[in-house]
Amino acid sequence: MKFGSVDNPGDQNLALPEDHPKTKEVLSAYGDLDTPNVFVGCAKWNKKDLKNFYPKGVGDELEYYGKNFNSVELNATFYNTFDKDQIATWRNKVPDNFKFFPKVNRYISHLKWLNGIEEATDNYYDSILHFKEKLGTTFLQLRGNFKPKYFDRVANFVEHWPQGVPLAIEFRHPDWFADSGVADELYQLLEENNVTNLITDTAGRRDLLHMRLTNNEAFIRYVGANHETDFSRLDEWVERLTTWTDQGLDNIHFFVHQNKERKSPELSAYFISKLNDALDTDLEPPRLPGDQNNLFKK
Repeated sequence: MKFGSVDNPGDQNLALPEDHPKTKEVLSAYGDLDTPNVFVGCAKWNKKDLKNFYPKGVGDELEYYGKNFNSVELNATFYNTFDKDQIATWRNKVPDNFKFFPKVNRYISHLKWLNGIEEATDNYYDSILHFKEKLGTTFLQLRGNFKPKYFDRVANFVEHWPQGVPLAIEFRHPDWFADSGVADELYQLLEENNVTNLITDTAGRRDLLHMRLTNNEAFIRYVGANHETDFSRLDEWVERLTTWTDQGLDNIHFFVHQNKERKSPELSAYFISKLNDALDTDLEPPRLPGDQNNLFKK
């Protein structure tokens, strides 16, 4: 993912902003679990992108990926709609505790701009429901120039989306958050419909770090900059997620990208090890080539 990439990440202020004041209030209604549900994964599982992750001679890539991660952000559904046989093939290659987090098809989000997409949305849902118990939160990514003037389209999509099926939305235009009136109306819509306000953390777009949760799910798309600051930024996320968990957060869904996908498994392993220490969770970090995992165990 090259969205929000910068040439000089070491010169940027990449600290997380303070929480939105309403986040603590939202989380106070939850907190039913002793430890949160944690799903951490990459954006893809193919060998071409995750270079040096797969051992030489590995057979099926998804099968191996599923033995090392408990989730994947599924961008394939953004480009194509798959039949039940293909989805069943993917579903059967991963363990019982694995979940797919599919991205809404671009025909709906990018080509139609959420306009007149009821039938397409139904067809998309009819496809992903074949993930069955391995279906995680579905996420809708809106265009960067999708402005608040299209609020009614967002509301129509949210209200048309099947109840009880977890949904998150990624807003990429800053006016959704900069204008308090627009933001309050948006947050109310998301809260009333139990829709997750997805957070994107990328070096060049700090204006998207709204830090405003709308339910008991933190869905974070983290984009590393292929720089040493990637690790300190992950440390900050561990601290923030620990705070949110203390306040009532039950579900952490964290997906690791890089501007150049090379070390996403390494960053994921680091993040998982740190989060396990902070939250007393027991998520197994992915196996890395050589002894790299030992770097994260203290």
